[in-house]
Amino acid sequence: MEKIRDIWRQAFPPAPTLTEASLSRQDGRVFIITGGNSGIGLALTKLLYPTGAKMYMASRSRERAEAAIASVVDEAAAENGGKSVEGAGTITFMPLDLNDLKTMKSSAAFFAAREDRLDVLWNNAGLAGAPVGSKTAQGLEGHVGVNCVAALLFTQELEPLLRKAAASSPPGATRVVWTGSLSIESLSPPGGVDMPLLDQLNADGKGCQDSPREYGMSKVGNWFLAIEGARRWGTETAPGKGDALVSVAENPGQIDTPAYRYQSQLFMKLLRPTMYPPKMGAYTALFAGFSPEIGPERNGVYILPFGRLQEKSTRQDIVKGIENGKTREFWDWCENIYRAYI
Repeated sequence: MEKIRDIWRQAFPPAPTLTEASLSRQDGRVFIITGGNSGIGLALTKLLYPTGAKMYMASRSRERAEAAIASVVDEAAAENGGKSVEGAGTITFMPLDLNDLKTMKSSAAFFAAREDRLDVLWNNAGLAGAPVGSKTAQGLEGHVGVNCVAALLFTQELEPLLRKAAASSPPGATRVVWTGSLSIESLSPPGGVDMPLLDQLNADGKGCQDSPREYGMSKVGNWFLAIEGARRWGTETAPGKGDALVSVAENPGQIDTPAYRYQSQLFMKLLRPTMYPPKMGAYTALFAGFSPEIGPERNGVYILPFGRLQEKSTRQDIVKGIENGKTREFWDWCENIYRAYI
C-alpha cells in the first residue's frame, strides 16, 4: 500500500517550490543541458535564458539544436514586446551523441576548448521506451548504454571543469544532475539493476529485449550514479581546494515529451490526461540545479516532482542494494564497459 501511495504522490505532485520568479541572476556561470533541443531540456533552457547564464545545448543534431535556440530567443523577444531581452544569456550548440561511446571525449573536448569551468551539468538526454533490438553503436543494450554508460563517461570527461568551477563557488553550488523516473518504482526488476542480465544482452548483441524493464534499470542506474558520484566527487581533491561537487538525481515527473515517441497512439491517448507539460519537468530540474535545500550535507539526494527531497524510497530492495555497495559495483561496471572504447 505504501508503494502505491508513493507512486501516486510522484505522479500527482504538489506545485513547484522553485520557479523562474525566484531564480537569481546567473551571470558568469556556465551550464550544459544534454538533450536541450526538445522536451524538458528545451523548457529548462527557456527558464534560464533571461538569467544571463552561458548555456551549451548538447544534441546530436546541429540543425534541430539551432532551430531550438532560435525558438528560445524569438519566444523571449515576443514576450518582451518584440525586443531582445536585456541581460539575456547565450546558448551554443554542442555536439553530443550518447549512442556512440567513441565520441564522448571529442564532445567534452569541444566544450573544454571554449570554457574553463562548468557550473551545472544536467544529464537530461536519454533513451526511453525504445523498440526491441535497440542497441548502441557499440552493441550495448540501448537504454543502459545511452542513459548510464555513455552519460558517465561524458561526465567523467568534464569533471576537471566542474572541479574548477566548484573551487571558486559557494559550497554545494556546482552540481551534476542525473535524471530518474517513476519507472524506478514501477518498472525496474528486483534489486533495481540486473547486471548479469545486461552482460548477457550485451554479449548476445541483440540489444533491448524488454523495453520497460531495461528503461527502468537505466533509471535506477542513473540514481546509483548520482549516489556514487556524491561519494566520489563530494570531497575535495586536496585539503582547502574547495572543489567538492554535488551529485543528485531527480524524477522530473510524468511529462509529455518526445521521449514517448515510440509508444502507440492509443497508449498516449490514454496516458496524456495524466501528464504535465515540459515546463513542469523543467521546474524539477531547476530545483535540482539551484535549490538551497540541496548542499554538501544532502549530497546524493533523490528529488521528487516538482521540487521535493525524497526522505525514503519504498523500494527497499533497491535501498538494500545501495547500502550493500551496489552503487559502487554499477559505477565500476559502467567504467569497465567504456574503457574498451576510449
